[in-house]
Amino acid sequence: MSVLPPEVHSALGLLLQGLQSPDNNTRAHAEEQLNNEWIVARADVLLMGLVEQIKGAQDAGPRSFAAVLFRRIATKTRKVFDSDESKDLFIALQYAQQEAIRQKLLETLQNESLPHVRHKIGDAVAEVARQYCDQGQVWQELLQALFNLSMSQDAGQRELAFRIFATTPAIIEKQHEDNVIPAFTKGFQDGNIEVRTAAMEAFSSFFASLQKKSQKKYYRLVPELLNVLPPLKQAGDADGLMKALIALIELAEEAPVMFKPLFHSLVQFSIAVIQDKDLGDTVRQNALELMGTFADYSPAMCKKDSSFASDMVTQCLSLMTDVGVDDDDASEWNNTDDLEAEESNMNHVAGEQCMDRLANKLGGQTILPSTFTWLPQMMISNTWRDRHAALMAISAISEGCRELMEGELDQVLDLVIPALRHPHPRVRWAGCNALGQMSTDFAGTMQEKYHQVVLTNIIPVLNSPEPRIQSHAAAALVNFCEEAERATLEPYLDQLLNHLMRLLESPKRYVQEQALSTIATIADSAETAFGKYYGTLMPLLFGVLREEQSKEYRLLRAKAMECATLIALAVGKERMGQDAIDLVQLLGSIQEKITDADDPQSSYLLHCWGRMCRVLGSGFIPYLSGVMPPLLALAGAKADIQLLDDEDQINNVQQEEGWELVPLKGKVIGIKTSTLEDKHMAIELIVIYAQQLEAAFAPYVLEIMEKVSLPGLAFFFHDPVRIASAKSVPMLLNAYKRANGERSPAMARLWETTIGKILEVLSAEPAIDTLAEMYQCFYESVEVLGKDCLTSAHMQAFVESAKSTLEDYQIRVRKRREEQQEIEDGEDESDETAIAIEDDQTLLSDMNKAFHTIFKNQETSFLPAWARLLPFYDAFVASNDSTQRQWALCILDDVLEFCGDQSWSYQNHIQQPLVAGMRDPVPANRQAACYGVGIAAQKGGASWSTFTRESLHALFAACQLPNAREDDHVFATENACASIAKIMSSPHCRVPNAQEVIGPWIATLPVENDEEAAPYAYTYLAKLIDESNPAVLAVADKVFLAIVSAIEAETLQGQNAQRAVNAAKRVVQLARLDLNQLKSRLRPETQQTIRLHFL
Repeated sequence: MSVLPPEVHSALGLLLQGLQSPDNNTRAHAEEQLNNEWIVARADVLLMGLVEQIKGAQDAGPRSFAAVLFRRIATKTRKVFDSDESKDLFIALQYAQQEAIRQKLLETLQNESLPHVRHKIGDAVAEVARQYCDQGQVWQELLQALFNLSMSQDAGQRELAFRIFATTPAIIEKQHEDNVIPAFTKGFQDGNIEVRTAAMEAFSSFFASLQKKSQKKYYRLVPELLNVLPPLKQAGDADGLMKALIALIELAEEAPVMFKPLFHSLVQFSIAVIQDKDLGDTVRQNALELMGTFADYSPAMCKKDSSFASDMVTQCLSLMTDVGVDDDDASEWNNTDDLEAEESNMNHVAGEQCMDRLANKLGGQTILPSTFTWLPQMMISNTWRDRHAALMAISAISEGCRELMEGELDQVLDLVIPALRHPHPRVRWAGCNALGQMSTDFAGTMQEKYHQVVLTNIIPVLNSPEPRIQSHAAAALVNFCEEAERATLEPYLDQLLNHLMRLLESPKRYVQEQALSTIATIADSAETAFGKYYGTLMPLLFGVLREEQSKEYRLLRAKAMECATLIALAVGKERMGQDAIDLVQLLGSIQEKITDADDPQSSYLLHCWGRMCRVLGSGFIPYLSGVMPPLLALAGAKADIQLLDDEDQINNVQQEEGWELVPLKGKVIGIKTSTLEDKHMAIELIVIYAQQLEAAFAPYVLEIMEKVSLPGLAFFFHDPVRIASAKSVPMLLNAYKRANGERSPAMARLWETTIGKILEVLSAEPAIDTLAEMYQCFYESVEVLGKDCLTSAHMQAFVESAKSTLEDYQIRVRKRREEQQEIEDGEDESDETAIAIEDDQTLLSDMNKAFHTIFKNQETSFLPAWARLLPFYDAFVASNDSTQRQWALCILDDVLEFCGDQSWSYQNHIQQPLVAGMRDPVPANRQAACYGVGIAAQKGGASWSTFTRESLHALFAACQLPNAREDDHVFATENACASIAKIMSSPHCRVPNAQEVIGPWIATLPVENDEEAAPYAYTYLAKLIDESNPAVLAVADKVFLAIVSAIEAETLQGQNAQRAVNAAKRVVQLARLDLNQLKSRLRPETQQTIRLHFL
């Protein structure tokens, strides 16, 4: 029975007809009517009317359309009745209205008989359920209705129940979790194949919604879950098998260990699917992806499986031979100019990508034996596809297998190099690809040891008859040359540039473009050695830039601009002479003629201006007025964000490049990332200008700060924009300071605005890695402003932010510890966890630098605010986490260094951490503690004298550890040595029996690594020599060599070095050392140092 009058249904029926009309005008009028007369004025009537249309319409079409429209309308945002709060439209209705509508909606769900209409109604129900879940509310009747449907005699209804569970798993409350296992078990065993796959999808979604602790109880469902798979394969049901595999992929991402008891069986099944060509490429790739997911999330389990590595490598290589179908001679491949043709859904690409993942996750020990079982025979195969696959496999695994492969590069190159001369073009292309990838993955080694092998073999490939091979060989040279030193490239420059210049005459534009990119890279690496070719190349580039060309040549001209400006950077302003000015003017002329928004020259130009600024320095200032307006327009761009209401809008946006779609509470948000990437690039270029031009850039600073950099700190749509903005702020402050003076009123006004915004984002930034950048922005900005630039309010605000940051950090650490306890034996720490730990360490490090900078510039005035954080230091110094101990020790060192005798007020928080720190097994912590004791002696005043004297024993112990001189420990050792010197030099310490300490201290020398510690140690040593101390003269030869070591290592510079040399000469004199005899036992380098300074 309808609750709405007939005239409402009549009007609504006409509206629905209009919305479906093929006539654009009729449809537009109906949309306007829908928005103005229904959604705004009577949304409750509209939704109830749609539900009744679903229930009462005779034809399936109107019922289906009404269900789709209901879901679309329900998700719109509107103000809540009697409130300023905005919510989704359905949940914003009054409760009685909601109740009536949802009751009718459930009735339609249970009574609809046509599957496709039922699915649309199910989507509408799921949307309403989502809104309740998001608000923390319960739709009591729904859960019972779904359980009833899951037990229905109608397979379609059973499937529908699981479809809704899959969409909104949060409807299953904790108190109902125990009822879920029987329901899912029954679903996995259902006689209908579609119900079984729907149950798998629902279980995957439900499982992902659970807390980690709650997931384990559902591991017992895995056998029944996997039993769904074989019948799907046997029936050749590709669509069902695809859905099932996707559900398993999602489960493998969540809890791979749940499959451990049956993992080998699952591997064998997946391999069988990958091998079965009758199932189609998509399903085979899904099975491959499932195995790749296990490699990503549980490499240990994959390594332990007896056949995983060998089977997977075999199948990947097999898929990789599935290339060039119906194009055996590569004629079609050769003749296409579309080098970016979409291939991501092809088998050979799937195989390559999976090989890359296997190598990175399982490592060379696991992957290389299986791979090289096949590669040698594939490389001598008469089938070109086998050789192509083998070469692409080398490209794919070289990064992950770097450590093991690096020692075998001779043999690997023996396989790859002959491919460059193979008659089939795709084999030669793959050979170039392998060399290019290896040049990146084995950067340094390839360039230093194998430059002759690589360059003498790949340069001739530039003469290949096929343009695609020419282009790819040139691209491989980019990889090689960008990692090469100037001296490595210099002997080959003639050959390289002669061949590349010939490519500039190619009829294929993409070959010309690649040749320009390669020349630019060579110029960048060869630096001034490129000057020899300047006179030949630059006129050619000027010719390209001056020539008026049609649209299709715009990218070529952009590449020419890039090449010309990189050459300019390489050879410098003096070599360019007037050409530098001519090039800038030419770039300006090109910029004036750009009218199209999609012209690639625009973005290239921005980078070109940045390079020419670096070339010309202050000579670039006259051109800023032309450069800055387009740069500021990009840097100040707002985020282009769209709320996408329906599938048509989503599909339209997906067709366009440069958009990212983000699901959010049942809606889809479209973000135009291309705009944000341009904004990020523009801000990075602003950093270059401010850095290079300093005071000359000041006229732009206020506008950029106001409209770009400070708003950019809170630009939460794009992390890179926030990071670039954070890097720009100190540079802009410095430019303004250079122009206006550190203490000028104008500088003070800018600083007050800036520091306020920085402190604000320290409390608001949600991303840990970006928050570290914000702390860096803070301390670099404080460094620019210098002494006493922070008020008490600033310091209190900083400490408040730091306190919140540290509390959040402790929560993350505690959560990771709990998760670690849940990890079963053999299960690996996830990549996400490793990255999170690294991000936290970076954050603590940048926070440390921020505290250091404040103490350095504010000294004791920071102590009252800082003292609020003492509970954190007390907790961190006692932590089992060495990073936390180090963080606390370093800041306690700052208190000692910059607060003088006032640091004694906190001795109860400092002494014990330093004592424990000197015995810390972690060398970085030992170094911090030893340094702190020395600083206490040097700057802490008389109050610290007893403590520092009593610390001598621990400092000597730190110097006498068995591994004290190993690379990881030597800085701690040298800091202990310097701290002993500081204590012995302090007028407050007055060490009793000092002479008994001096001899053992001399044995702790030399200090030849730590440039900060060395001056203190050698200043004290020089003092002892000046006093003709008997302990020094007793071991005069050792003292002399300790000084020589520091001079040779250059840990002493300037006056410190000269004073040490003079002291060493005095030792020679006092002890009558025979230097010729002494140096004869030493290394040639040390002999040379002695000859240079003492003979």
